[in-house]
Amino acid sequence: MVFSEEDITKLFRIQKTLLQMLSDRNYLVEETELTMSREDFIFKYGEHMKREQLEINKTHRNNPSEKICVFFSDDAKLGVKIVRGFITRMLQENVDSGILVCQTKLSHYARSAVTEMSSVGSKRLEVFLEDELLVNITKHERVPPHQVLTEAEKRALLKKYTVKDTQLPRILTSDPVARYYGLRRGQVVRIIRPSETAGTYITYRIAS
Repeated sequence: MVFSEEDITKLFRIQKTLLQMLSDRNYLVEETELTMSREDFIFKYGEHMKREQLEINKTHRNNPSEKICVFFSDDAKLGVKIVRGFITRMLQENVDSGILVCQTKLSHYARSAVTEMSSVGSKRLEVFLEDELLVNITKHERVPPHQVLTEAEKRALLKKYTVKDTQLPRILTSDPVARYYGLRRGQVVRIIRPSETAGTYITYRIAS
């Protein structure tokens, strides 16, 4: 398949957002990957590239045994069979987290397979449409910096303010920024907003 110039640009932007996303999630991403130009992208994958070539595999910066894989498929519509194939790969290769990039929405049965996997054990497969990845939403001027707290930082925060996590304001895991950072239920995020009086104003939210 020969991609048009528009298609190549689209895939380049999608991969760029994904690499930034993984870096922001503390996965090891090389600086050369983050700064790759469109020309370098074409040189690496060729004008006759396939989406499946864009697969990304990374390990966590603080835990080398924690792995994530970004899956692409050349099939425009993904049914349950293809999705289960990705899930099987995650299990066989002991991949903790997966991101599935789709051209169109998953079928009902495919979505059920993803939900079923995420509800059992610690492994999780996230699903993003290509159009959702064309722009890194965290780079938008109206989106304040978000920092995901570690479990230790979360415990220290609750102890400092003598509150239970149920008392913190909530952010839905379906929120676009929460999805970008891959927030799981119970994780806390620090949000740094500008303040005319104090310079910055910090708030905390818990994913639910």
